[in-house]
Amino acid sequence: MFISVVIPTYNRLPILQRCLRALEAQCIAAPLTGFEVVLVDDGSTDETVAWLTAQAAELPHVRLIQQSHGGPARGRHRGVENARGEVIVFIDSDLVVTPTFLSCHAKALERHWQRAGHRRCFTYGAVINTANFSDPTSEPHKLRDLSWAYFATGNVAIDRALLVGAGLFDTRFHLYGWEDLELGERLRLQGVELVRCPDAVGYHWHPALSLDQIPALIRVEQERAKMGLVFFRKHPTRRVRFIVQYTRLHWLLWELLTLGGLLNERSLKPVLAWLIRRGHASWAMELLRLPLNRIGVRALYQEARSAVW
Repeated sequence: MFISVVIPTYNRLPILQRCLRALEAQCIAAPLTGFEVVLVDDGSTDETVAWLTAQAAELPHVRLIQQSHGGPARGRHRGVENARGEVIVFIDSDLVVTPTFLSCHAKALERHWQRAGHRRCFTYGAVINTANFSDPTSEPHKLRDLSWAYFATGNVAIDRALLVGAGLFDTRFHLYGWEDLELGERLRLQGVELVRCPDAVGYHWHPALSLDQIPALIRVEQERAKMGLVFFRKHPTRRVRFIVQYTRLHWLLWELLTLGGLLNERSLKPVLAWLIRRGHASWAMELLRLPLNRIGVRALYQEARSAVW
């Protein structure tokens, strides 16, 4: 089995370096026979391309594809189009994997293919969130690392033919969010099964929360709202309504939990700052999710009111 690892990236050079070096350290074990890394640079303005060019000899598995900035959906789409492998593994450029990562995916896929008698499945590995840049793989697994998303492209492996048959990624998802779950919805409707593969472990690095990140986090929620509406318009079902939180239940929930907006990013700032100073940035992030969810739901409804259907 030859695997193509498809990674879109945009201005993430420091963690991308760790991501690619971890992939170069992969152990090859049957049924895995080899792999390539199809790295799609989405118009980075940092030193990503220059570094990749300079380090080409140390990254023999990496093939670089460049495009103007168009978002991760377009990047993953181009990556699959240029992939040589029969199996595609999707990860993000801020994921650092273990040495047996690819072989675990390959073994789990092969085992399920043989048992089921067909290839209509994908494997979903474990993603452990960490803020430890110097040693991300030392992070223990936590309850909040569990995810019930279907086809989140932070750590999945799938037969390339299934992706092509489903139509690949919808490049109308040009902002942050939902392009992977929308493709997943098409795969699910075609009867493609999710197979858990907890031994294929990736450590998802993101910096510990600081107060100066809040405007960017709000912007992400606003982008997710725009893309959430695109998702729902493609799949106007109750299931997708709940996924993107486009229900009155979600509106009421976040209004109640934020006391009608009294608990917001401004009023919570002193508490967030105190938690961060005490070394509890992860707790601060969980608290901040309350107003962020409210912002996202309200932005989605606003987007729906202003959209031309």
